[in-house]
Amino acid sequence: MIRVAVVDDEQLVRSGLRMILGTAPDIEVVADCGGGQAVDTVLLGAPDVVLLDIRMPDVDGLTVLRRLRALPHPPAVAMLTTFDADEYLAAALRGGAAGFLLKDTDPEQLVRAVRTLASGGNVLDPGVTRAVIGGYLAADAGATAAEAVQALTPREREVLALLGAGLANPQIAERMGLAPSTVKDHVRAVLGKLGGLNRVQAAIVADRAGLVAAREQRSGR
Repeated sequence: MIRVAVVDDEQLVRSGLRMILGTAPDIEVVADCGGGQAVDTVLLGAPDVVLLDIRMPDVDGLTVLRRLRALPHPPAVAMLTTFDADEYLAAALRGGAAGFLLKDTDPEQLVRAVRTLASGGNVLDPGVTRAVIGGYLAADAGATAAEAVQALTPREREVLALLGAGLANPQIAERMGLAPSTVKDHVRAVLGKLGGLNRVQAAIVADRAGLVAAREQRSGR
């Protein structure tokens, strides 16, 4: 059972997300709260995934994200956002967010996203992908995405392409015909060679470097 906590200042949003996720047989919403109670709620409920509003009046989502990521066993955190919150996205990415979802995400997509997050994958709603990528790269001086991937071996680039497609380690292992432990080692190496990025940042690099599109073309998608 995947344990989820919803953190949002609006009760209506929390109730709606709880209702949607409650229809999935493998997902349990163990708690919902405002930002001020987020850390205590997570410690008490021990969720696998937290859906966190990026902007809240009592305490902003970026502060909550930093506090959650500092926990000994932090949950995967996906930021809930709207189209007018672009200025927060790059900061959330650097803070360790595992994904970004619009508050009006389709119910089926939301359920899939939670499952992906729980399995160690990352999620980027198509509605915010361009803003996340643009904000991250605009704020990030240094090598371009294409230059960054040159240090990777062909197999590591393949792993990065699958990371960019949002796959978790078990899915990558199945797709590449490798042992999960081998994939874990490859992912660790890829993130290290890219400068210590997290999975979402690496996914953005993969997208900008053209690895994801190239792999889709090869697979005929």
